Amino acid sequence: MATNGSNHSFPERRCAGVCLHITSLPGPYGIGEIGRHAFRFIDQLRATGLSVWQFLPTGPTAYGDSPYQPLSTLAGNEMLIDIADLIDRGLLTASEAMGLTDLPRDATDYGALIPIKDRLLKIAAGRFSAVADRQQMSDFEAFLDANDRKWLHDYALFRILKTRHGERPWPDWDKDYVRRNKASLERLAASQDDAIAVIKTVQYLFHDQWRRLKNYAHANGITLFGDMPIYIALDSADAWADRDMLQLNGSGRAEYVAGVPPDYFSEDGQLWGNPLYDWAAHARDGYRWWIDRLRASADLVDIVRIDHFRGFESYWSIPAGAKTARIGTWEPGPRDAIFDAMRDALGNLPIVAEDLGVITPEVDALRDRYGIPGMIVLQFDVCDEDFDLAKVASNVVCYTGTHDNDTTIGWFNGSPEDIRTKDEIATTQKAVLELTGGTPETINFDLIRAAFSTEARMAIAPMQDFLGLGSESRMNTPGKPANNWRWRMRDEQLTDDVQDRVASMVRAAERGKDS
Repeated sequence: MATNGSNHSFPERRCAGVCLHITSLPGPYGIGEIGRHAFRFIDQLRATGLSVWQFLPTGPTAYGDSPYQPLSTLAGNEMLIDIADLIDRGLLTASEAMGLTDLPRDATDYGALIPIKDRLLKIAAGRFSAVADRQQMSDFEAFLDANDRKWLHDYALFRILKTRHGERPWPDWDKDYVRRNKASLERLAASQDDAIAVIKTVQYLFHDQWRRLKNYAHANGITLFGDMPIYIALDSADAWADRDMLQLNGSGRAEYVAGVPPDYFSEDGQLWGNPLYDWAAHARDGYRWWIDRLRASADLVDIVRIDHFRGFESYWSIPAGAKTARIGTWEPGPRDAIFDAMRDALGNLPIVAEDLGVITPEVDALRDRYGIPGMIVLQFDVCDEDFDLAKVASNVVCYTGTHDNDTTIGWFNGSPEDIRTKDEIATTQKAVLELTGGTPETINFDLIRAAFSTEARMAIAPMQDFLGLGSESRMNTPGKPANNWRWRMRDEQLTDDVQDRVASMVRAAERGKDS
């Protein structure tokens, strides 16, 4: 068991950063991409003194376009592949990409984007072997050698079968495929060789572009901060290919599902519906799947936030079919065993714990034993009469708000969808003005300064707060089924004046590299 561990990926000095998902970058091709605008954003971060870029999970999305319900924990989201790079490499022509330039630039219309970009990626992948030079082919072969048996081949089969079955979840497929009949899968692979090659090539293009982005970030002193949901979607390649790690019945259906019980914020609790892990099965093979998952994450980012960290200590188990999360039981998680296994295999654990909500002393103790930083969100804490900025610990990430919060301006003023009463909003306004010493007109910058003023070694604000945007620019509203994950920053919004103001705040808080 670990005692007084440390996270060597977490910055030793106080620093500052921004949360901006890749999809929210500007650009002409319908969605933020890991291309020219991502590289330019790194340049802008360096100019402001911000040294941490946090973003949401980067896996392929499905239902509701949520990055927290990916079709694979290890694959990259094909929609993030940079089209301009494919044109530069001769894999596409500019005229072929014209359809994407007709899409709106201030929001992502996934329904319009996906079929157009899918078609272009198939064209690019089909040309790869003819266009790629010797080094690129060598890199591609190395990518296949490293990933094909671990996850890539199963992912390709999963995507082909999902399309063949009208995009239905895998428990609804033909029984031979649900049960992964070996002969049926071999016949499928033999008959779909070209389609499989396309999917694998597209994944290589994603990982190749990401590698270049990560190298550029490191060359400019920028830490990449990723995000990992603790649970996986039932409708995922992971669940289909490795179902023994989950509490599923013989038909591939969940027996128990994830959520949290009723609390102050929700009288029915939260019913997430994700299948729960069979932690005994994970223990028997030394937590192999989790080790592979964290290793793959470390290849993409420097630090990763694990959502719902408290599930490692104890988790709320809800019978499948329950209408709310009221009915359930607390069950023990893997606790120290999983972190011991991951540390033994990987050494440093580059983890930040999402430890918001009702957290027990046992969860705090587990996190502290491994030196894993936690989180503080000022929007949640400012109305707590016992909260004190001066007492914020150093081993935390201090946020103004997260992707699930309203923007600071929207939260301060109240939005049309706000569930708070007018009196509750007024109470919040009074508390935040007292905390920050600021004004209603400058509240977004005032709350950022408050986060920056703490002893937290990392302080982060969403880009919407740096830009002073309202509720119309909110990234996600939990419980709202549609029109989430669509906000995009426009080129003209991150002006030189904004960058200068951010740089001034970073210097004043002594969170820059030269401080």
